[in-house]
Amino acid sequence: MSKNSDTISEMKVLNTDSYDDSSLDKTNALEDTETEADFQSMEDLMQFYEESLKNFQEGEVITGEVVQLDHEYVLVDIGYKSEGRISISEFTNANREVMVKLGDHVDVLLEQKEDDNGHIILSKEKAARIKLWDKIKVVYEDNGTIQGKIISRVRGGLSVDIGPQAFLPGSQVDLRPIRDLDALIGTEHDFKIVKYDKRQGNIVLSRRALLKEKRDAQREETLKNLVEGAIMEGTVTNITNYGLFIDLGGIDGLVHITDLSWGRVGHPSESYQTGDRISVKILNFDKENERVSLGIKQLTPDPWSEAANKFPVGTKITGRVVSLTDYGAFLEVQEGVEGLIHVSEMSWTRKIRHPTQVLKVGDKVDAVVLNIDAAKRRISLGMKQVEPNPWDSIDDKYPVNTIIEGSIKNITSFGIFIGIDEGIDGLVHISDISWTKRIKHPSELYKKGQTIQAIILNIDKANERFSLGIKQLTTNPWDNISEKYSRGMKITGTIASITDFGIFIELEEGVKGLVQNSELPKDHSSTAQYKVGDEITAMVINVSKDDNKIDLSLKRLHESKEKAIFRNYIDNREEATSNLGDLLKEEMLNLQQTSEEESEKKEEDTNNLT
Repeated sequence: MSKNSDTISEMKVLNTDSYDDSSLDKTNALEDTETEADFQSMEDLMQFYEESLKNFQEGEVITGEVVQLDHEYVLVDIGYKSEGRISISEFTNANREVMVKLGDHVDVLLEQKEDDNGHIILSKEKAARIKLWDKIKVVYEDNGTIQGKIISRVRGGLSVDIGPQAFLPGSQVDLRPIRDLDALIGTEHDFKIVKYDKRQGNIVLSRRALLKEKRDAQREETLKNLVEGAIMEGTVTNITNYGLFIDLGGIDGLVHITDLSWGRVGHPSESYQTGDRISVKILNFDKENERVSLGIKQLTPDPWSEAANKFPVGTKITGRVVSLTDYGAFLEVQEGVEGLIHVSEMSWTRKIRHPTQVLKVGDKVDAVVLNIDAAKRRISLGMKQVEPNPWDSIDDKYPVNTIIEGSIKNITSFGIFIGIDEGIDGLVHISDISWTKRIKHPSELYKKGQTIQAIILNIDKANERFSLGIKQLTTNPWDNISEKYSRGMKITGTIASITDFGIFIELEEGVKGLVQNSELPKDHSSTAQYKVGDEITAMVINVSKDDNKIDLSLKRLHESKEKAIFRNYIDNREEATSNLGDLLKEEMLNLQQTSEEESEKKEEDTNNLT
């Protein structure tokens, strides 16, 4: 300290609050022995002392020296008439450790020269705040930067601790809008001070301004290196459905989704995240509009360039199903190379209508390369070719005339399908179900799932068709039909059905004969007098084994009876001529009576039914 300061320090004894009564007595004794000259010198000194005290103003930051420490206060000598007191709490840290020692020089704020007890009130914390505001002012005026920590979300932005709390508007957080501001809480950044008002305690910050300055500087450097074909590193700043935006350093470029990978990409977010650092290739640079097209897949060779050599026809490969369509499945055999398995190439035996019957996206599948056209980026694949074709050896396993047993897989209007082997069905055509029965639909006789026997009739390997028969398990009753039913034979049967063109008579099970309308008796030429179930006698007039037909006649049967009567007359010439007319008349009456009786019976049966 200066000499004046030492003198002032010596005169602190004038503060009677700091001394006891014995000290005052000594002072009085000294005053009694002073000469008049000495008294004059003392007055000069007091005047100097009072003038020095006037230099300290309340609210002023002063540097003082720590002269005493206790449990409650720290005494700091600021060169005033007495030491100032500061609470010990202003010098302790979070662990309650005292962070000051005797002799340390500290900046303090003179809050009050004397309180009611005559003490000088000082504050270290307030002095620090004032100095901090002064520092902030300097940063603001010099357009400098200040570091701060984002501590909370407030209306319209964020609160930042830079000593005092400052406001960071949401629009000034980044160069681009930030959706999740809460994610920045707890992070530290550098800021520009865009508004400063100490009186109102208002400080507004901007991180965007600082980033823009940095971006502009980077932009100039980046533009120098932006040439087509160059490989650069950038940061993913935004992800959309159609691609990635990459910050190359002050200028953004777009990697379109088609340039992300040689393979399929569902959505760019499946492979990349905002903030990722990635390498890209400059595909195109429009200087006028400052648009940059980037590529990632172009960093590696096109896999199709070697596909023909890597996947020759006949190669067995394993791939992953990446897509299903109505006509087949696309298989990724390596990244960027896909092949098509057509539905017709999925199974040797199953009739697959849609790939979803056997596959789903993500399945690992073995296949064989059937054809490759690298120029058109096409590979045809087959699943069924991985295994031998069962149709190649089917005739060895099931030779013709073999009797098989299986369950009915399906019933159609034209026949029934019987399961023979895994994935192989045989067809029994409706015409091969029975030798004799007229079947309108196979479901009249069979049900799906029913187990039946059949005989193998034919195997068409080229068209993958298996023909079976059921009726062939028994002998064809028409084979000896001509031996049982000869022309002119009189037979009796039951009316099975009546049609517009005639009457079908069942002669035995599965064997029917037809009386056409033209073969009905002249006096009974209408079918109205006949009904199903009636027993009737007719004459065989034709038998066709090839056509499975027996033609019958009622008319000729009656004619034969008339001829028999006539022959009987010739054979008995000795009888009178008149007898011939009587006999003929009698026979005709008998036939008429028989016909009338049959008609009456039909009418009576009809009335009974009614």
